[in-house]
Amino acid sequence: MSYFWRLFLSAIAALTLTFWTQAADASPLANSQTTASEFLQLGVNKIIQSNYSEAIADFNQAIELQSDFAQAYSDRCVAYLQLQQYHQAIADCTLAINLSPENPQAYLHRGLANYRQKDYPAAIADYQRAIALKPDEFRAYYNLALAYAATGNYSEAIADYNLALSQIPASANLLLADIYNDRGLAQLELQNFEGAMADFTLAIHLDADDDRAYFNRGCACGRKGDNFGALRDFSQVIRLNPSHGMAYVNRGVARYQLGYYQGAIADLQKASNFFGNQGEKLAYQKALDLLSTMQKQILAISEFA
Repeated sequence: MSYFWRLFLSAIAALTLTFWTQAADASPLANSQTTASEFLQLGVNKIIQSNYSEAIADFNQAIELQSDFAQAYSDRCVAYLQLQQYHQAIADCTLAINLSPENPQAYLHRGLANYRQKDYPAAIADYQRAIALKPDEFRAYYNLALAYAATGNYSEAIADYNLALSQIPASANLLLADIYNDRGLAQLELQNFEGAMADFTLAIHLDADDDRAYFNRGCACGRKGDNFGALRDFSQVIRLNPSHGMAYVNRGVARYQLGYYQGAIADLQKASNFFGNQGEKLAYQKALDLLSTMQKQILAISEFA
């Protein structure tokens, strides 16, 4: 029977929320009126408070007062990104770039919007431009690596993960864990099982409470034929995240391969219940199909014995 291993790419790279609070000179207004720069700062504060729609309203006011206010467009792009309004985000970042071509953050933000729309060539071009303007911007290298991985260019992705790692302080454990986890996925796609497992193990060492690295290392163990390792890691995923349906599926496969048939059936039944309750019809049906195949094979084995 075929394995049912499945990998998940971790959440896309952190969005930079570093803003410039000084703007180009605005037209002088009466002291009783709010200036474009003040509206900009109000919008930035709203983003920090996760009030993205209100932030956009403030940036609109800043732009109304100063139509060539590049930073207002760049920061409004961030708010649109958070609201998943990617067309507007791209339009604003493009305006910001036209007004201030040397702004690496605008390229970084537009690259993220392009990535989320699956326009990977455009995202790659934006990240490369951000790196050219600011060579020590680790997020640009990390996001560039993710874009390369999305296009199947895993060797390039690994090279950029390495560059991202070289730019991050050793104390940034969670960020490092994310990059090692994603680099491990690229290693796994290239069939470098040892390299993948080493990366997932590093990610676990840096963030022992993140079930993704355990899950991915379990997949690597399964592909390598290490069913005991797979059983260990998927059990840890379930301990950290008891509602992780795919961990039950994969642990069930590992248990089946090890001859632990009763436990394998129990895991597949639990997985199908999770998927059914969550309305995941395709996963539910696949789990049932795998359970049925497993039960038939176990019956055949018992009859043969």
